Amino acid sequence: MRISDQQVDIIARRLAERMSAPALKQAEPATAPVTPAVHTGSILGEGVFATVDDAVNAAATAYRELDGMSLEGRKKIITSIRETMLEHAEELARHAHQETGLGRFEHKVIKNRLVTRKTSGTEVLTPQAVTGDNGLTLTEYAPYGVIGAITPTTNPTSTIICNTIAMLAAGNSIVFNVHPNARECSMANVRLLHRAIMRGGGPANLVTTVAEPSIESAQALMGHKGVRLLAVTGGSGVVRQAMTSGKRAICAGPGNPPVVVDATADLEHAARNIIAGASFDNNIVCVDEKEVIAVESIVENLLQQMKQQGAYLLTEGELHRIEQVIFSDQRGPGQRAVVQKELIGKNASEILKKAGISCAGDPPLLVARVANDHPLIWTEQMMPVMPVTSVPDVDKAIELAIAAEHGFGHSAGMYSRDIDALSRMARAVNTSIFTKNGPFFAGLGEGGEGHTSFTIASPTGEGLTGPVAFSRLRRCVLVDHFRIV
Repeated sequence: MRISDQQVDIIARRLAERMSAPALKQAEPATAPVTPAVHTGSILGEGVFATVDDAVNAAATAYRELDGMSLEGRKKIITSIRETMLEHAEELARHAHQETGLGRFEHKVIKNRLVTRKTSGTEVLTPQAVTGDNGLTLTEYAPYGVIGAITPTTNPTSTIICNTIAMLAAGNSIVFNVHPNARECSMANVRLLHRAIMRGGGPANLVTTVAEPSIESAQALMGHKGVRLLAVTGGSGVVRQAMTSGKRAICAGPGNPPVVVDATADLEHAARNIIAGASFDNNIVCVDEKEVIAVESIVENLLQQMKQQGAYLLTEGELHRIEQVIFSDQRGPGQRAVVQKELIGKNASEILKKAGISCAGDPPLLVARVANDHPLIWTEQMMPVMPVTSVPDVDKAIELAIAAEHGFGHSAGMYSRDIDALSRMARAVNTSIFTKNGPFFAGLGEGGEGHTSFTIASPTGEGLTGPVAFSRLRRCVLVDHFRIV
C-alpha cells in the first residue's frame, strides 16, 4: 500500500504532538511492564521508512533491545517467523511473480517454503571451550549489530526470508535495500516479518527497509556509519561496490553452472533431473544448470532422453531464430553475449512465440546442440534455454566446464557412475556447491540434505551463508582456573 505525502505529513504531526505532550504527573507503578523504546523517525509503518537514515536508526534501537534478550527469546522469534512465512508462502510467491514477471509461481512457493524450513537458526551457534594447564578459553558467536542487506529481483521474497532468519538467529537487526523491480512484494514481506517478530516477543523494527529503494539508497546504506556488515545478493556491479565500501561485506556474485555427463551416466536419470534443475523457476535461480557438456559417445542418446522427458529439442534453424530474440548483442565465438532482459525468467513457450516458432503446450525447457564456443555455453542467460555440447572424453568435459564456469566458484555438477571422475571434477572446478547425480537445487537442500541459503557468497568465500557467517567470534579467557581434570 502506498501512503501519500499528505498522509505522511499527518502521521508526522501526530507523532510530534505526542512527543510534545506534557508528562504524566504520577509515574506508573514499578511493577508495570516496561514499554520498549521504538524509534519513530519518518515511519511509514511496520518496518518501512522513508529514508535510509531512519531505517538504520530504528534497526539500531531494535538491535539493542534484542541484544538484551535471552537466546530462548531469540528462538521464539525465529519460530514465529517460520510459522508466519509458511502461512503466507503462496501469497508472497504470487505477489513476487505478478510484480516481477519472472519465473513460475509454483516454483516460488517451493523456494519460500524451502528457506522457511531449512535456513539454519540458533542451533548452529555452538560455543567452543578449551581447557588446559593454564585455565579455560571460551569462544562464542556474537552479533555484528545492524546488517545492511541488498536483495535481488530474481528471488526477492525467498532471499528476504532466508536472510532474516539467519541474521536474526545470529542476534543482528537488518536493513533491507530491495530491488526496485520487486519493491511491492518485498515491502509486503518486510511487514509480515515485522508482525511475526512482534508476535514472537521481539522488538519493533528488527527488520526495516526503505520505502523507495534505488541505487542511491543502496549506496547510502553501504556508507552508513550505523551499518556494521553488508550482505549483498545481486549482480557483479553491486558486489564490486560493496567490496570497496570499507566495510566487511558478504557477497553472492554471478555464476554459470556447468553440468557434465560422462559415458557411465544413467542417461534417463540425467535427462530428467537436468530438465528439472534447469527449468526450475525458469532458470533464474543462481544455482540452476546453465550448460550441459556431454561425452561425444552418449550425447545423441542424452538429447533424445531429454526430448522424451518433455524438453523441446530445437533444430538448427530454430536455434538461430531463438538467438535473434534472446541476445541483444553477440560478441563472437567463445564470448559472453548480452541477453535481452525482457526475456529473462520467461516461460519456454513465450520465448518460442517471440521467435515465431509454434509449439503445442508449454515445454519446461528448450534444448539445442551447439558447438563448444557457442555463446550459450559461455553466458549466464537465466532463461529455460539449455545448450548441450560434446567433447571426446570426460577429462575434456571437465576442462571445458571449468572454463565455462569463468572461475566464479559458484556451482557445478556431474552425472557419472565413476567415483574417480566425480571426485576429480569436484576438486578441479572448486565451486561453493558441487552436485553429483542430481538437480542442482538439491545443493540448496531441496531434495538434498543440509541447510539452505539464497545468499551463496562465493566471491567472499563464505559459501552457503547462515547464522555463523553473520556472526563475529569473541574469546574470553580465564587463567589458572576451571579445569577439573
